[in-house]
Amino acid sequence: MKDPNDNPTNELSFFDAMEGVQQHKHDKADLSVTKPKDKHSLLYRRQAATLEEDKVIDGLSDQAVELVESTEELLFANPGVQFSVLKRLKQGHLPWEQGLDLHGYTVDQARDQLSRFIFDARRNKCRCVIVVHGKAHSSASEQPMVKSYVNEWLKRLPGVLAFCSAQAKDGGTGALYVLLKREK
Repeated sequence: MKDPNDNPTNELSFFDAMEGVQQHKHDKADLSVTKPKDKHSLLYRRQAATLEEDKVIDGLSDQAVELVESTEELLFANPGVQFSVLKRLKQGHLPWEQGLDLHGYTVDQARDQLSRFIFDARRNKCRCVIVVHGKAHSSASEQPMVKSYVNEWLKRLPGVLAFCSAQAKDGGTGALYVLLKREK
């Protein structure tokens, strides 16, 4: 390679920088999957796969989400939800039939509980439920993680038509009224 000090402007040309570089003999990656040849290896992999904790449950991921403020009011409606129904939900005029309190749960535990709760509520033909996620006021530096995740998860759960922050008597911005699609 040439000495860069030989060049009066101290710039290397592309050709000077590439001096001594050789082309690969194989330009295609080997993407074939190698299968285990013995039962022990396959058995081990199956056992390891069943022991690993699922990070996605019912399409609900524990990947990072957009954080919401603890006092922020949440409101979501799928297309087709009538404005009058959404207004009644927000005003607390649709009585909730079941409730879930997520205080003290980790994000993974909250995801599991929320998924099961919504599934069971729909199976029980509930039209409106309440989910208490809390505000994370226990520490000044703590973000409302469960609230932020619940906000995203409810948008993805099948059967959730709409949700909004609850009335103050039911928990305010620390809880959500959730409108569910009725099972046929």
